[in-house]
Amino acid sequence: MAPHSLSSFAFTLLLVLPFHTFGSSRGLSVSVEDNSDAAPPPLAGICAAAVSVHGYECQEFDVITDDGYILSVQRIPEGRGQGSASGPNRPPVLLQHGVLVDGMTWLVNPPEQSLAMILADNGFDVWISNIRGTRFSRRHVTLDPSTPEFWDWTWDDLVFHDLPAIFELVFKQTGQKIHYVGHSMGTLMALASFSEGKQIDKVRSAALLSPIAYLSHMTTALGVLVARSFVGEITTLFGLAEFNPKGEPVSNFLKALCTDPEVDCYDLLAALTGKNCCLNNYTVERFLKNEPQSTATKNLVHLAQTVRDGILSRYDYGNANFNEEHYGKSKPPVYDLSKIPSDLPIYLSYGGEDALSDVKDVENLLDSLKLHDEDKLHVQYIKDFAHADFIMGETAKDIVYNQIIEFFRSQQ
Repeated sequence: MAPHSLSSFAFTLLLVLPFHTFGSSRGLSVSVEDNSDAAPPPLAGICAAAVSVHGYECQEFDVITDDGYILSVQRIPEGRGQGSASGPNRPPVLLQHGVLVDGMTWLVNPPEQSLAMILADNGFDVWISNIRGTRFSRRHVTLDPSTPEFWDWTWDDLVFHDLPAIFELVFKQTGQKIHYVGHSMGTLMALASFSEGKQIDKVRSAALLSPIAYLSHMTTALGVLVARSFVGEITTLFGLAEFNPKGEPVSNFLKALCTDPEVDCYDLLAALTGKNCCLNNYTVERFLKNEPQSTATKNLVHLAQTVRDGILSRYDYGNANFNEEHYGKSKPPVYDLSKIPSDLPIYLSYGGEDALSDVKDVENLLDSLKLHDEDKLHVQYIKDFAHADFIMGETAKDIVYNQIIEFFRSQQ
């Protein structure tokens, strides 16, 4: 979920409610394999914890990125009780979460309200991604998550390494082009990737929920304050490569922000994400049992640079010589969203109450897509929705998901 990172829904809940602990990650495995028939690991995977228990078939995969990270991917190949309905006629859909959460974010509602199960029940082959650093993707062929080297990455690396590996896995397993659904940072990853011409040969269409690209108009005082902190003293403040939301240094940092007179820490959910209209206590409690997840501190710095600079570019090393060393130029390259192929079918849905994916920033994004083929760009504006409503709202099925399914079917 996400955004600006800083201000993700997970962040909000962290500040409002007690932290929850997680078990250790699964053992190292470097092969790409289907573990659906294997005994569950000591820490039950997403399939066992949130999918199979509802009567759905679910498969666990591992895939290795070209820079050595081992990512966990789940597959729901068919709807509940549909048996032989699985197979080549079921179009694949990849669900990509945002920052500070993992693939469980698509599964916290009951099956009748969770996008993953709704898609499976409507004839789609559903795949769920978990980016590096999250609970089941804290693995690498040589690096250990206890070392700073494991956390030396930003969302640039998700664009150039994680997303290609996951797309390749789904494409090889299904032999079909992929429908993509991203929320928050999951939309940023897709937009940046498509602008670089990556995954275009494997993607059939993309649905972007609470799209994050430009972040200059965030309407939350706390979000802006956190962004400033991450651009400024964050690395010296923490001295930590891993941003662990349940760790004491991060907890102390967040509490300190609440002393700012402009920040209302008594209603942080609304303050950070906007006034979500349609969440219930069951969903929030289930969310907190599984989230938040760690990310790289460097990743949050990169996200904060987007807030500060008002442009979408690769990570700025803060020094012309360092940038020259990495990019061959004194400033980091910009992701030019106008280069996204104009005939790529895109469904974009945003909310009038979203304090992270602000309406003005979404309008800037739409301006970047102004040359997109008219019949290939579908825009949905939902006046009452805020950031979390798009993936956990009780009414999201009727308002958003049914429209996404219709959109996907129209692209077959």
